[in-house]
Amino acid sequence: MVSREVRIGQLFVELADTLTADFDVVEFMHELAEACIELLEVDAAGLMLLDLHGTPRLIASSPDFMRELELFELQSDEGPCLDVIETGQPVTNVDVSGAKERWPRFTAVALGAGMKSTHALPLKLRDHLIGVVNLFTRTEQHLSEEDIALGQALADVASIGLLQQRATQEPSLLAEQLQTALNTRILIEQAKGVLAEHSGLDPADTIRLLRAHARHLGAPLQSVAESVVNGELDPMDLLQEPSKTGDPDQHD
Repeated sequence: MVSREVRIGQLFVELADTLTADFDVVEFMHELAEACIELLEVDAAGLMLLDLHGTPRLIASSPDFMRELELFELQSDEGPCLDVIETGQPVTNVDVSGAKERWPRFTAVALGAGMKSTHALPLKLRDHLIGVVNLFTRTEQHLSEEDIALGQALADVASIGLLQQRATQEPSLLAEQLQTALNTRILIEQAKGVLAEHSGLDPADTIRLLRAHARHLGAPLQSVAESVVNGELDPMDLLQEPSKTGDPDQHD
């Protein structure tokens, strides 16, 4: 078991490595979500990016139930992420049950999902806001100043990596990059359904299998999900993959 300090260093290196030919935005955002969950000891994380019109789009969530909560936040147009987008400032240590006047519709759904505390951190470089990291806990957890600083540092490194990766592309390709990420989300949901049908697993568990197989092959998550959906990849073969590859979310 590596120390927390060593693990922090490893994750910062991983989040900074975006200048690769096979860069996958969705996989990158999943890694950021899981880094926050691991290091800040929160229960869930959702990641949104702004499109070229400044509209927030859900890109990644972990664990899977966060997807519905984050989508409702966008649909209801209220919640911690929307506050960060409006002000550019972090929202931290909010007691969900005490935020009923602030976010009446969102609070009801968050409490129904068992969430008691929430935090949201901007993905930005200086004044350039590109998205938001939303964190939730099932307990009334108060993040220390050190934890908040660490969470923001993770968000900052991820923002720098994304902006560096975008800088290597023509501006006209930025919308295409985001659309590809959104299309990947749709394919992932479809592939999860196929795997759940063949395995009896909860759909929330199947994302780990997809990501493990993608890492094993060194292939984009989108291509693996597409192969499952169109029948090119036998779900039963993929279900045997964890015994060979291990769980991508487990660390030595």
